Amino acid sequence: MRLEGKVALITGAGAGIGKTTALRFAQEGATVIVTDINLDSVNQTAADIEQAGGTASAFKHDVSSEDDWKRIADAAITQYGSIDILFNNAGIYFIKPIAEIGLDEWNRMLSINVTGVFLGMKHVMPIMAKQPKGGSVINASSIAGLTGASGHVAYGASKGAVRIMTKDAAVEFASANVRVNSIHPAYINTAMGDYATQVTQMSAAELGKRMAPMGRFGTVEEVSNMVLFLASDESSYCTGAEFVIDGGATSM
Repeated sequence: MRLEGKVALITGAGAGIGKTTALRFAQEGATVIVTDINLDSVNQTAADIEQAGGTASAFKHDVSSEDDWKRIADAAITQYGSIDILFNNAGIYFIKPIAEIGLDEWNRMLSINVTGVFLGMKHVMPIMAKQPKGGSVINASSIAGLTGASGHVAYGASKGAVRIMTKDAAVEFASANVRVNSIHPAYINTAMGDYATQVTQMSAAELGKRMAPMGRFGTVEEVSNMVLFLASDESSYCTGAEFVIDGGATSM
């Protein structure tokens, strides 16, 4: 029960890494607030948690909306009294050459992947700073925030921004014992991974072998294991750091 007594807020929790992490957090004793733009999917996540004996609340949530962030943060405090963990997981992805990226696509990418993370930190970290034990924020970046790749200008820009925002916030809130770290997965067996295989016209097995020395995509469980470590007190001296989950891809 590595998260016993803690309240966790996870965005993009209707599927993939967000859902798997929410279920894992609940298994480890956390009360979990799950949010997603798709209310049906996140309601199912909450139902799965409660069916397994955990405690969860679900909210429809546009992470690019400041009003939504205010509403959910207020609801969390009213219902549970604290927010101990924030996993800024929600995000979108596309692969496109620079010349083909529309301004509306660029703005949407940044509004969700960057503004969504900023607003989460803005409205949750001051709450954590007032708590005796502080809190832990985990921001979902990507190896695209560390290395370059063709067709990834918009996505890489958004994930690079998340990386440096994480460091800035970590420095600002360190004295309040609010830790902020970023995770940097490579391709994972999720809908985004499926999309990448379609665009590259390679199978997951082929793309995994080409991308990573370990020769495969990662699993959502492998990512959630890292997020769990950063959410728990086991990572109490970690802040402002990048945690890479990439099968060795960034080592090449």
